[in-house]
Amino acid sequence: MSVVKEPSATGMAARTSVILFLFVIIFTAILAGAYGLTASTIRESAAEEKMRSIREVLPSSLYDNDLLADSVELPPTSELGLEDPSSLYRARLGGKPSAVVFEAVAPDGYSGRIRLLVAVQADGRLAGVRVTQHKETPGLGDYVDPRKDKNKERPWITQFNGLSFASLPEREWRVKKDGGHFDSNAGATVTPRAVVKAVKKAVLFVDANRDRLFASNPESSARKEATR
Repeated sequence: MSVVKEPSATGMAARTSVILFLFVIIFTAILAGAYGLTASTIRESAAEEKMRSIREVLPSSLYDNDLLADSVELPPTSELGLEDPSSLYRARLGGKPSAVVFEAVAPDGYSGRIRLLVAVQADGRLAGVRVTQHKETPGLGDYVDPRKDKNKERPWITQFNGLSFASLPEREWRVKKDGGHFDSNAGATVTPRAVVKAVKKAVLFVDANRDRLFASNPESSARKEATR
């Protein structure tokens, strides 16, 4: 009668290691395949979400280029309240610069930082401003966000549309309570004061960096040189 030998501890450990190794390889392959199948969809979804935000501040009639493909990388920029690098998108119409779209932050909101998306036209006028992230008090200071503003016909944030330093002197870029131009709800001026200050700084930033921000598209210039 033959005796069945029990596998040794070393053999069992080796077999377990092989099984685990194969499992890791198979699982990794599945993850890689899934990422490969979904990566393009994820990128497209992210791009569409970004464009959806841009359309809220920049009318489609102001550009005919691919905004996401024509951008300037900004380093951390204190003038815009940005502590991290960000992207500025350049709008063009008929090949000519028409506007720039970029992020800014109001660091002194009532409940913390207020993130903004700002569009400034080549002539210095604001095309639009939107609050993209905030923690302001519901029903009190959150009216700076048009999604929360009870005035749906003319949300508070639309006061910026079309303004520039040519049409509104720099000294008037304050809420009316501080002697400026902008309306604010009674008892809730800290939030709009912070937003107005941040938007003013954003317009000043564009004015100070106009040549660089509205520069010709490098790729377009390269193509022109190649065809000469």
